Amino acid sequence: MSEFLEIVMILCFGASWPFNVMKAYKARTAKGKSLLFLCLIIIGYIAGISSKFLNEAYMANIGEKWYVLFFYFLNLIMVSADLAMYFRNKKLDAEAAKNA
Repeated sequence: MSEFLEIVMILCFGASWPFNVMKAYKARTAKGKSLLFLCLIIIGYIAGISSKFLNEAYMANIGEKWYVLFFYFLNLIMVSADLAMYFRNKKLDAEAAKNA
């Protein structure tokens, strides 16, 4: 049951990030975004991925449970894309301020 709940959590987070990235892309501003928040989420996903690799019971059954790590990595990629949007939008904000 705990694995099922973990998968639900990962899927819910994973479904949310693409919307967030698209919103950031369309907004073209970093205002309202938190660099610290994004970095903490990335650190959290790295810790979650590391915990899977360090869990001997999980690694013994990796052939059956590979999808959990897949979704952790997929979510990490999405949050990293959001982080890239943050820096892109920060640059756009600086250019807009310079031209104003």
